[in-house]
Amino acid sequence: MFLFLGGEVSVYSKDIIGIFDIEECSVSRTTADFLNSCQKRSQIVNISEDMPKSFIVTTDKTYISNVSNNTIRKRANDQRYFNV
Repeated sequence: MFLFLGGEVSVYSKDIIGIFDIEECSVSRTTADFLNSCQKRSQIVNISEDMPKSFIVTTDKTYISNVSNNTIRKRANDQRYFNV
């Protein structure tokens, strides 16, 4: 099943590794290094041009979203937000 992340982007739910709050995690040097590494490998996908609130790590890409991590987690637990 696919989980809707915002914009026009849905990802295969079993490929999601983690959903993170970008403000809480951005203060960590490890997170900054991870995101920089993804950027260098062209694995960052910006879902929206609005202020980013979360990032979603999947098996092959990292998505930057203006949807909060809590909202995406709620969607993951609510079958109405899954596409078949």
